[in-house]
Amino acid sequence: MIAGLHVESGPEAVVVAADRPLRALSSAVRRGGLAQARAILNLHVDRGAGCEDPDGMLEAYARRRALGRPYVGLLTGARTQDATIGEESAGGFHALAIATVGLSNRMAAGRAPIARWTPSTINTIVLVEGDPEPAALVNLALTVTEVKVLALIEAGIMDADGGPVTGTSTDAVIVAATGRGPRARFGGPVSALGWTVARAARRALDDGIRGWRERNP
Repeated sequence: MIAGLHVESGPEAVVVAADRPLRALSSAVRRGGLAQARAILNLHVDRGAGCEDPDGMLEAYARRRALGRPYVGLLTGARTQDATIGEESAGGFHALAIATVGLSNRMAAGRAPIARWTPSTINTIVLVEGDPEPAALVNLALTVTEVKVLALIEAGIMDADGGPVTGTSTDAVIVAATGRGPRARFGGPVSALGWTVARAARRALDDGIRGWRERNP
């Protein structure tokens, strides 16, 4: 674990609470983009839920739990109690990845048709002990996405037509850094920071994919 960060997962949500604000970059439905965050919320919603008011759903849970503010919020149809974790350290960096994986709506980017937005299914949260520049955070989000695609391909996950998949229709990713430790200009897969994050994310995603398959033979 990373000092000052607290992670819990259960049937309702995965919650990350930070003693001090994190610098986060994400595709989150609430406060996505580049943002400060005292908490990260990955809230479970039932499959097929309309989610006409995602902000309202997230805010209701955040208020009930008295989460630190500001927070970044994601929604997922995957089972949050089955969240998987991977960790790695290298070059003075430490990364903790948390994945919630569901593969019922798997697809391939550029091949699948346009469809209505639904709650994200593969959500990957990466926490970093380090001080990456904003561009490095973008690098890291790309690196995590590359890791996800490779994990799915190597696991042999296919779509309904028998082709390889790149994810599900509404995956989300968030990378959040403490700002402590070594500074990083780059977060690509062969940088020290990117390598560390990639290894942590791969462990979490491999376990998440394996777990989903075991629950859905």
